Amino acid sequence: MNRYTGYFRAARNYPPSASAQAMLKADLDQLSVTLHKLENQVVRVAVFGLVSRGKSAVLNALLGQKVLPTGPLNGVTLTPQSVFWQPDQEDGGLSAGKFQLELIDTPGLDEIDGQARAEMAQAIARQADLILFVVAGDITRTEYQALCDLRQAQKPLLLVFNKIDLYPEQSRQAIYQSLKRLAAKSASGDSLQELLSANEIVLVAAEPAPIPVRVEERDGSISYEWDTPSPQIDALKQKMLEVVNREGFTLMALNSLVQVREAEARLASKLLEVHQAEAEDLIWKFVRYKTIAIALNPVAVLDVFGGAISDLAMIRALSELYGLPVTRHEAGKIWKTILLSSGSLMLTEIGSGVVLGMGKSAAAVATGVDSSSGLTMYAGTAIAQASLAGFGAYAVGRAVQIYLEQGCSWGPQGANTVIQDILNQLDSNTIIYRIRQELSEQLGFPTF
Repeated sequence: MNRYTGYFRAARNYPPSASAQAMLKADLDQLSVTLHKLENQVVRVAVFGLVSRGKSAVLNALLGQKVLPTGPLNGVTLTPQSVFWQPDQEDGGLSAGKFQLELIDTPGLDEIDGQARAEMAQAIARQADLILFVVAGDITRTEYQALCDLRQAQKPLLLVFNKIDLYPEQSRQAIYQSLKRLAAKSASGDSLQELLSANEIVLVAAEPAPIPVRVEERDGSISYEWDTPSPQIDALKQKMLEVVNREGFTLMALNSLVQVREAEARLASKLLEVHQAEAEDLIWKFVRYKTIAIALNPVAVLDVFGGAISDLAMIRALSELYGLPVTRHEAGKIWKTILLSSGSLMLTEIGSGVVLGMGKSAAAVATGVDSSSGLTMYAGTAIAQASLAGFGAYAVGRAVQIYLEQGCSWGPQGANTVIQDILNQLDSNTIIYRIRQELSEQLGFPTF
């Protein structure tokens, strides 16, 4: 469990604020769509390919009507489009049963702005339950690489060889042999057996080219008319419905699980981004409160108790901020863990604080005798003691922040390692310098 999912799972019983919900709206909407798809048994079929391979024509042939635009120009499909299809018994001899198919048409993978296209393809492939990759004619190296990339989505994939009416000599075996040659030349060392099998290749003619038909008139004259043959799409329908009927429930369940996990990680990451800046401000607020209270308090023994109470209050405030409220007892356990796991650092801070506190108390008594020298002594001792206490409070706050971000866990490394790493990363000189400057400005003490 990483820090994002651990935090999210621990915090999901506490709804995020309205501002956080607005920031997360896109991911929440996508998660809602995924769960709705599973509930309504919608199998998502994504169609990919280079430009002018007939992707939209293949979908229109499956639907039995021209729903998606096609044309002689490259790149007719500019953005992903989806349409729903409910096959019946007449479609390929099989029905989809209770399943409904969402067919997603995508722009050509080799159009302008290739990086954005690749990212779009990967995003759609992750959401799909079945992938169709449409080719026409000799398979290019670009198509082969795109096929390899899409196969990484680990989804069932059918290679649809379209325009078979223009390539009557092609067969599944001939196409497979062409793929084998490309695989042998592939620099990435992809195995064709892992990429595709001959059984996953389907031949279609989604939009056959018109052919001349001889027409003999009654008077004996002969003329020719252009006739458009019916699409040859039944083989693809049959193969798609076989996959849906055999694996539909499993595909949807696994895909939904992957989508939920990815959404969970994204949501947790964004929630952490929202809270991290707020947590830093909150930690510094308690550092200021603690340092000012200690600097002004003349009674040494109260500094230790007051500082501990301030740290406990900060722990509870941070837990509320992250949506993981803890009790006073739990806050005490966290504080003790940090104290004991910090090695000599925190214990030295407490010991030095006690010694400096006693010196501060003596300076307070001296103030009554010699106000000028006593005040100077008091101010110097108070700032030194408060600076150490403030650094300790900041260290506690950062440790608690990491603990909460990991879902109320110190992780597999354990508290000792995590806390020591946090302390090693802190720049004590910078933090103490900032505390000294703020104390001097707020209390009017001289800068030491």
